[in-house]
Formats: sequence, structure tokens, C-alpha cells
Amino acid sequence: MFRPQRIEPGPGQESVWDYPRPPKLEPSDKRIQVVFNGVTIADSKNTQRVLETSHPPVYYIPPEDIKMEYLKPTQMSSFCEWKGAASYYTVVVGDKQVANAGWYYPQPTPSFAAIVNYVAFYPSKMDACYVNEEQVKSQPGDFYGGWITDNIVGPFKGGAGSWGW
Repeated sequence: MFRPQRIEPGPGQESVWDYPRPPKLEPSDKRIQVVFNGVTIADSKNTQRVLETSHPPVYYIPPEDIKMEYLKPTQMSSFCEWKGAASYYTVVVGDKQVANAGWYYPQPTPSFAAIVNYVAFYPSKMDACYVNEEQVKSQPGDFYGGWITDNIVGPFKGGAGSWGW
């Protein structure tokens, strides 16, 4: 089986291969913004990020920092062995919408209780997502929804051929 070659992080960078498994949750005071159809639907400096081996961070935003009127619950659900059962939102702004673009944990496992009802967004489904004014790139494959910035190095799980990592 192919095993990826870890990219050595430079000064100020993090390697996703140094993140733990099981994943950890940590608070972040970086400014996180989510933009869809020309509207900033989320803007926060009080997020939580999940760090897991081979995955770029996923930022979870508190509902009070999200314009929740743009989020509509869907019937979609998924299950994470670490965080529990997730529910999803469709984002609707004006005449534009994208189904299942954000997800949250209404009853997360005890280790992830700090993200109850916090929302994470797939950056590929939004017009733009930012970490401290830097526009993020999407994690390959979009299954996990990680946010890639210049200070995060991989290789990243999610693209073709990476499921066995």
C-alpha cells in the first residue's frame, strides 16, 4: 500500500502528519469568515478547530457568530466515530443556494462537547472562506471539509488514492 511522504514544515507551518489520531479539539482566536453570494454569513474569532492526522483543520463556528437566517436544516446526516452524529444545513442567500454546505453536532461525544451546535462549512461550496484574511483552499475530495492555508502542509487525505492512508 502507498504511504504518503510527509512534507517537512517550514518556519511557522504545521504538518497535518503531526496532528493526533484520535483527533483533538482546540480553541482558535484566528478570524474565520465565510462568504456566500456576496454576503459574509459567518465572522468569528471564537472558533474551535479539529486537528486529525492527515487532514487540514476544520473550523467550527459558534452559532452566535453566524447569520443563522441563511441556514436551513436538511435531512442529511452522517456519523463520525470521534464526534458522533452530524446534521446538515443548506445555505440560502438571495437566489443562490447550496445543499448540505454546513454541518454541526447537536449532541457530540463528551470529548467534543465544546462544539455542540457549532457549524463547519465546506470551503468548496462557499464563494470564499478565510483564516485571518487568507482565502483557504479546499481539502481534496471534499469528504472531510478541511481548510488549507499557507501554514498547513500535507500531503492531505481525501484525494484519489488516499482512502487507505
